[in-house]
Amino acid sequence: MQNQAIKDIVIVGGGTAGWMTAAALSTMLNGRYNIRLVESDEIGIVGVGEATIPMIQRFNRVVGIDEHEFMRETMGSFKLGVEFVNWGKLGERYMHGFGRLGQDLATVPFDQYWQKMRLAGKAAPLEEYSITRMAAKANKFMPARHDVPNSPLRDINYAYHFDAGLYAKYLRKLSEARGVTRIEGKIQRATVREPDGHIDAVVLENGARVEGELFIDCSGFRGLLIEQTLETGYEHWNHWLPADRALAVPCESAPVMTPYTRATAHGSGWQWRIPLQHRTGNGHVYCSRFISDDEAAATLLANLDGKPLADPRLIKFETGMRKQAWNRNVVAIGLAGGFLEPIESTSIHLIQSAIQRLVDFFPDRGWSAVDREEYNRQSRFEYERIRDFIILHYHLNQRTDSAYWTECAHMAIPDTLRHKMDMYRSHGRVVRVDNELFSEVGWIQVFEGQNMPIEGYHPLVDTQSEEDIAEYLEGVRGVIAKCVGVMPSHDEYVAKMCAAKKM
Repeated sequence: MQNQAIKDIVIVGGGTAGWMTAAALSTMLNGRYNIRLVESDEIGIVGVGEATIPMIQRFNRVVGIDEHEFMRETMGSFKLGVEFVNWGKLGERYMHGFGRLGQDLATVPFDQYWQKMRLAGKAAPLEEYSITRMAAKANKFMPARHDVPNSPLRDINYAYHFDAGLYAKYLRKLSEARGVTRIEGKIQRATVREPDGHIDAVVLENGARVEGELFIDCSGFRGLLIEQTLETGYEHWNHWLPADRALAVPCESAPVMTPYTRATAHGSGWQWRIPLQHRTGNGHVYCSRFISDDEAAATLLANLDGKPLADPRLIKFETGMRKQAWNRNVVAIGLAGGFLEPIESTSIHLIQSAIQRLVDFFPDRGWSAVDREEYNRQSRFEYERIRDFIILHYHLNQRTDSAYWTECAHMAIPDTLRHKMDMYRSHGRVVRVDNELFSEVGWIQVFEGQNMPIEGYHPLVDTQSEEDIAEYLEGVRGVIAKCVGVMPSHDEYVAKMCAAKKM
């Protein structure tokens, strides 16, 4: 039986979403499809999500990107985690570091032994058992070394910070070299065919028609095809995540380039700080019910590394997701598919996983409904689980200094998140469901970093003696400290391996 292959793929919109999609499809589809991307130089891209999570390494590998070249071309730096300031109580800070916690001992996970010793007052802070957190704290960086057996140096997991505009440019060059055709122009409308309601073309302002069979909507918040044409509908989550605006501004670099993103909670939102080789990216995410745009801008500008390099740019957003990520012959990728604030740097990952899912369920001319439904189910699951993780950061705060934080602490939360919190409270357990994005280690670090009380630990921890556990914890901590001691500084590593040309 022969599949009826589709031939023509049209990507609507450039930016990170459009060019990541073009780069991945032109690589993975082996040149057998006609891929065109329509974008207009006049339309600005949001381009603020400059921090990523370690999965992006997989994307870069699949597309065949050389890490050092990519870092030079995008003014990149390395990222070992996210530091959270003022999220539990005012004045507190903790890090969500990548990679693992500790080393395995016996039957139960490392963190369970730590919980027992902590309750007995005999454990160091959790961060001292994580190589990425301790390296980040010391402003050190190197990639994992696989030539040293059983060493924490094997466990260094990292991501990147980069200039999203330069990343899109870099991917464009690569995509065009692999056969993608870029069409410059503003789209006026899309046309729909009878009887199945599929989009058959987009019409440009100059009257040109770009016809296709599979359309990928990367048009940002507008959702030109998925929403304006197909009226798919949007599910709002602002009752759980009330922030609805962001102001973004670049500034001069600090003297030292930190190998982590920072998220600092302010009175009515939080501020991101992303160090690049040529500047620092900053933004204030806030809720307009609690603070005016002018006050939000003043807060942002008062908390920069150095002189601002532009005026703050306002971005309005609505947290939530499209009711269907794939509707008829349109797949929405990036902001066209949904928006979750960038607190855990998931925007670029959501683009990446949508592309992978499209490859997994790639259509032919039969347009199988069951495949599309499964795509939508997986997409919804991913958005909802990341949403829960982000809500946790807000809900698990003990701040008493502002109405915004008090409201977040007392709001109703999704049942799926309530269950996660109940499981943790009972015995410090985290159950990772169906390979959801954030692993046990991520949840534990936020629970602990924001002072979640627990009532007990795993009963099987007690099969080891307290002396043995104490010795084991001390050993792990000592080895990590030694490893961090031999690592180069982040600045040194970047200067040696991937320094960009001066702008």
